[in-house]
Amino acid sequence: MKALLCKALGGPEDLVIEEVPDPVPGPGEALVRVTVAALNFFDTLIIAGRYQVKPELPFSPGAEACGVIEALGPGVEAFRVGERVIVHLGYGACRERVVAPVSGLTRVPEGVSDEQAAGLSVTYGTSLHALQDRAKLQPGETLAVLGATGGVGLAAVELGHAMGARVIACASSAEKLDLAKAHGADLTLDYSQEPLRGGLKRLGGEAGIDVVYDPVGGAYSEPALRSLNWKGRFLVVGFAAGEIPKIPLNLALLKGIDIQGVFWGAFLRREPEGHAANQARLLALVSEGRLSAKVHGVYPLEEAAAALGILARREAMGKVLLRP
Repeated sequence: MKALLCKALGGPEDLVIEEVPDPVPGPGEALVRVTVAALNFFDTLIIAGRYQVKPELPFSPGAEACGVIEALGPGVEAFRVGERVIVHLGYGACRERVVAPVSGLTRVPEGVSDEQAAGLSVTYGTSLHALQDRAKLQPGETLAVLGATGGVGLAAVELGHAMGARVIACASSAEKLDLAKAHGADLTLDYSQEPLRGGLKRLGGEAGIDVVYDPVGGAYSEPALRSLNWKGRFLVVGFAAGEIPKIPLNLALLKGIDIQGVFWGAFLRREPEGHAANQARLLALVSEGRLSAKVHGVYPLEEAAAALGILARREAMGKVLLRP
């Protein structure tokens, strides 16, 4: 089978496509033919050796995919050959076939496309865990989303809207903010044109801001945290800007703010039942038309470097997918 491989740590241009043996499912595993694999920003870090997950070389990037079960290993009774499933692997999805423990599979219902399902686990899973399980976002609260049109950001906008919050989408261009509006943002802030702190204070109004969702980091984190209400919640999701900010902790003390880490990968491992419930909720929301699972583009495996470049430059507006 054909596989996209990282054989030496580096950039997207260093990846290669090679033929590798078809995998064979063992006990409790399924062989899945990948129809669409999804890329995430952290894939650009994994292949460079700059992420907390450091696979042995060679490996395939891609944490998630949608596909069809082709074979089952001994002892598997919960799934059957021919079923469409979401596969979550952590890495290794950018190839024609993968083997995964059945505990890492989720059935895809009718009405949800392969493209929607492929990119649902990480971005929407992260954002639902952040907003529902960590911040406990309530209807009527105000949510500010930084990087609002990246993978997790757009997911947070859509989910915040679906959960009944007033959503302020923050991004770096009018084009991006138009996309956020189309996916449920009530208000928008272009932080290339207006300072983030002043803009959030203006848009927050008397109600203020209850929750900040921050996948960007860098210079944006502190002004966003300063905009929070008394007992606001600041969600630390990632550092797409590259710099890990140093937050003055007196701000948390003076406002009674909760600074909450959102490590979805650890949640997946430590709380599998909670993850399964969240996956079911996400698929139901997509099936009901309440989440779009927006796709930026679908690229052949041969264009993986270009696809990863879109993520590295923070140009993605929705999910970036590969078709093996």
